[in-house]
Amino acid sequence: MRLAKPFIRLPYRFDAARLAAEADALDPSAWMPHPTGLPGNSAVALISSGGGDNDSFEGPKAPTPHLDRCPYTRQVMAGFGEVLSRSRLMKLEGHCEVSLHVDFNYHWYSRVRIHIPVVTNRTVTFHCGRERIHMAAGECWIFDSWRRHRVVNGSGETRIHLVIDTSGSSRFWDLVATVEDADPGEIGANATFVPFEPAKPAPLKVERFANATVMAPGECTALVEDLIADFSANASNDPQLVDAYARLLRGFAYDWREIWLVHGDGAEGVSAYRSLIAKTRQRLHPNRRALTTSSNGIGVNAVFAQRVLNAALAGDPGSPSRERRP
Repeated sequence: MRLAKPFIRLPYRFDAARLAAEADALDPSAWMPHPTGLPGNSAVALISSGGGDNDSFEGPKAPTPHLDRCPYTRQVMAGFGEVLSRSRLMKLEGHCEVSLHVDFNYHWYSRVRIHIPVVTNRTVTFHCGRERIHMAAGECWIFDSWRRHRVVNGSGETRIHLVIDTSGSSRFWDLVATVEDADPGEIGANATFVPFEPAKPAPLKVERFANATVMAPGECTALVEDLIADFSANASNDPQLVDAYARLLRGFAYDWREIWLVHGDGAEGVSAYRSLIAKTRQRLHPNRRALTTSSNGIGVNAVFAQRVLNAALAGDPGSPSRERRP
């Protein structure tokens, strides 16, 4: 999700030592390797698709048995009062990094990631856009995942963050608006400490309907127009190809709506939707970077494929697997 700034600190502090103790008590087998094999990166699923040990973005979300063993972690997550999506403990071993990337698939278009450092040290640096910071243990941050970002652990010690994905309600974004221009040090000085309360219930609200079976025409149009505006603003793109892609993407949205008006999300329309996706995919320029976005320089083919084509039929076995990102 795009933010006004690379990093925004939220006005909360947490008991990092207690969070660390709960993470340390988990069975070592709970830590899953990174889905792309990124060295030194592993995670424990706390909220996941179906409540299992997976990195999937699809399907209804549920708490995992690992979260049941972490009462303070659960209280922290529930305390935001938001509908939560895929959430994990993320480990970065010493002298390892999360390589430079952009989160551009469908999931990340409308979700932000809350970071709470659990175990860290001063050599751990988070780079986002042109800025870099160290997030201290117990702090609370969000960042702009649409900008290029990476994390470097320059020490020999392990780093662990609690990461919580959410779209955020108006309450959440009103809070963000009150602190996005404030000095992070000032926010920290006035942050509310959230202690562990053993008797306090921690009910969670989790995503159950994150993806429609068939993407609604209005959403399809909105995603397409957002991408067109982005690559049209890149002066280095070939103007003729910009026009051709604008027609192609808008044409896809028009034809998607036409099928929807006849079939909606009924099973009888699936073959028509699949055919349109396949035909549109075949018309993309063979050079994946023939056009790039103005905002972050990502190839338009990849963004359109991940954000629209691969997400338009949720869970369709005929579609390529959606991209997995940290």
